[in-house]
Amino acid sequence: MKVPEKLINFRVYQNGNDMVGVADVELPSLEAMTETVKGAGLAGEIDSPVLGHYSSMELTLNWRTLEKNNVCLASPDGVSLDLRGAQQVYDSNVSKYVVRPVKCVIRGMPKKTELGKLDVGATTDTSNVIETTYIKITINGETVLELDKYNYICNIGGFDFLKEVRKALGLD
Repeated sequence: MKVPEKLINFRVYQNGNDMVGVADVELPSLEAMTETVKGAGLAGEIDSPVLGHYSSMELTLNWRTLEKNNVCLASPDGVSLDLRGAQQVYDSNVSKYVVRPVKCVIRGMPKKTELGKLDVGATTDTSNVIETTYIKITINGETVLELDKYNYICNIGGFDFLKEVRKALGLD
């Protein structure tokens, strides 16, 4: 049995290979867009999810210090980030720890930049909020999530929920 335990460490890269800095990251929440369905044939109301569509998704980067790289993330240009990490997994069959790679690719637009505070001997608590339009999560080489709001992609666990939608729109 393999027991995923924790993230050993990770780094934040911009445009594929430029390390941005030391941060902690709050990944986006996935909240399905819904529409209330009610009427004859239903005993009440149902908030029905819109297939493959999600509400606004935000990535938050919390930095220890004010740096050129995190200030430049406020630029109105698009943002492309790679979050590359190593997860610790305990394999009880062989009584051994295994390191498993995890990668999150994020694309979006800057939404908010907190420059932080200047206080002697303290972190500045600078932060960036990125409106996420694309997210892809790969664990141990396997894509487990890919959402692309502009290209109608919603792949979760290997199932493409918007394939038929792209086909109906003439995009495939």
